[in-house]
Amino acid sequence: MSPRENISAAIRAAAAQGSPALVAFLTAGCPTRESFRAQLQSVASGADVIEIGVPFTDPMADGVTIQRSSHVALGQGVSLRWILSELEAMPPVKTPLLLMSYLNPLLAFGLERLAQACVRSRVAGLIVPDLPSEESAELREVLDARQLALVQMVTPVTPVDRLRRISLSSQGFVYAVTMTGTTGQSVALPPETAAYLDAVRAAAAVPVCAGFGIRSRQQIQLLAGHVDGVVIGSALVELLERGEDPAQWLRALRAPARS
Repeated sequence: MSPRENISAAIRAAAAQGSPALVAFLTAGCPTRESFRAQLQSVASGADVIEIGVPFTDPMADGVTIQRSSHVALGQGVSLRWILSELEAMPPVKTPLLLMSYLNPLLAFGLERLAQACVRSRVAGLIVPDLPSEESAELREVLDARQLALVQMVTPVTPVDRLRRISLSSQGFVYAVTMTGTTGQSVALPPETAAYLDAVRAAAAVPVCAGFGIRSRQQIQLLAGHVDGVVIGSALVELLERGEDPAQWLRALRAPARS
């Protein structure tokens, strides 16, 4: 099975147990560089897929929590090069890994070199929130050569034709943003949000995961039946900042049927 197929398979296997899969986000190197490896292993024991955030000076899609975590990590010298080196050196985790990065660090690193490093570091794909689908051909080409995923994002205001095109072409899963704005706000599920998620799911060839503002088991239960997975970001970053156990917290998010 290819790296990007591993992502889809992990999400589908988890969703088949009765509630959405958990895609867990952490900012690499926050609160400390020294804690990164242990954090990753702990998160992997409670999540189905992991997004590793590459800290960036201008994370325009992110709210105050992830902005703060990026600032902390950058202050300790965390970089894309450091993250890939750490992943390559540490014992492998079974949970599929993704890098979530803005485009500038990837271009500075070099796209061909990046794809090679991802293979060595057991990274299965990338999420690049500021890279429009129409401008993704160069990155997609180097990832396709190694069967790595380029996970693409849609939003509630994405035009219908474009939503269908992106949902069909996304790899690993489709990242369905639940609201306009930045991460960290608490999501609700009005009828129009449910209809939007259902439309994404109908168009997609891979699983659909909802993200932005998901913080509780109650929210996850509301999303069940409309998505295959959920992305847990700001709430998990805050928990890691407090030094609490991510594995225990993630397990508690599972719906009763999976507890």
